[in-house]
Amino acid sequence: MTAPAWQRCLQCAAQLELARVALRCPACGGLLSVEHADPPERGAALRSRFDAAFRRERPGVGSGVWRYGSIVLPAAPAEIVSHPEGNTPLLHRDRIDEWAGITGLLLKHEGQNPTGSFKDRGMTVAVTQARRTSATAVACASTGNTAASLAAYAAHAGLPAVVLVPDGQIAAGKLAQMLAYGAITLLADTDFDGCLALAEAAGSRLGIQLLNSINPFRLEGQKTIIFELLQQLDWRAPDWIVVPAGNLGNTAAFGKALAEAVRWGLIDRMPRLAAVQAAGAAPFAAAFARGFDRLEPVTATTRASAIRIGAPASYLRAVESIRQTDGHVLAVGDDDILAAKIVIDRSGIGCEPASAAAVAGARELRRIGAILPGQQVVAVLTGHILKDPAVLGEIHRSNDSIAPAGANPPRRIAATLDAVAHALRGILR
Repeated sequence: MTAPAWQRCLQCAAQLELARVALRCPACGGLLSVEHADPPERGAALRSRFDAAFRRERPGVGSGVWRYGSIVLPAAPAEIVSHPEGNTPLLHRDRIDEWAGITGLLLKHEGQNPTGSFKDRGMTVAVTQARRTSATAVACASTGNTAASLAAYAAHAGLPAVVLVPDGQIAAGKLAQMLAYGAITLLADTDFDGCLALAEAAGSRLGIQLLNSINPFRLEGQKTIIFELLQQLDWRAPDWIVVPAGNLGNTAAFGKALAEAVRWGLIDRMPRLAAVQAAGAAPFAAAFARGFDRLEPVTATTRASAIRIGAPASYLRAVESIRQTDGHVLAVGDDDILAAKIVIDRSGIGCEPASAAAVAGARELRRIGAILPGQQVVAVLTGHILKDPAVLGEIHRSNDSIAPAGANPPRRIAATLDAVAHALRGILR
């Protein structure tokens, strides 16, 4: 196609126009990808264009997604639905370095997006495309963050939003968001994978546009995490990028972004991508250990609710990402995830449990020698600390016999100055 962007089936390579509304390939049922013609600028010229766009933005007003709009989704400014999102920081703490055994470990904190997760990057593009194609309503299945983001962006766009979530398995902070933003919230008696199957079937029958990560426009927004962190590093590629892995949308988006960054000369070498799953929800890690022979879905169990997914929809896309980046997939236990979360929280950064899987995974990669001394590593934190307040209560409970190392339980005291002084004994210098 001669258009600047189009859709391509990842299975049979059929091509569709960008404005075609199709969740899957009409020819074979395969997942779709948004493809872009090579930009007129390459290398230093393209980097300069993005750097100039960054300098022109007013602080707090510009979007860290639409800065890269020409390689994400060609759209007129008036069509864009933006809060704005992106412009998330790269953070560093010595305490986290020491725990992970990695000097200079950087954290890309996507929890600082408008609704508190990386999903906003994908949703700004997916909702913009839905509005451009005259959607009457939008929908998603969700473990929480996707629904919260979709509800907010749909409200902004004036579109009805329908979210299907597994009853009793959604963190209170996320449920509160989707209700507050006005989404029609359906609590289904199934898990996330069942919700996704139901949402896809409902979308097909009822004509509602589904905005889960199988929607290729979602991934176009999420790939800007990579472009932005590369720009923050002055376009010097790190050695490793480590990301939590659930439905595998980010893994797929990151690999696509890195391939484009190399092809267009934004960076001169390919970083390695590591996808980290929770041990109780690790079908991708199991498939990696078998050489990606097949995906065997599992019944997912983990306290990291955002990655509690047993049949990841973006599996084939993510396999390609790991292969083209010479990447790695691993699983870490819930105890390790919560230990990493405590260290991140106590450093003053904070994150939801699924985010901490990235740091726990980086630590494990260093322990097994995959990450070498002196290599630069960026771990992506995907969600805000207040997304899952119940887990904070579990960690910092007052029963010292079962609280994990680093717990900070509240202390009840009498309302007297002597009681305050006693509680602070040995703390104040």
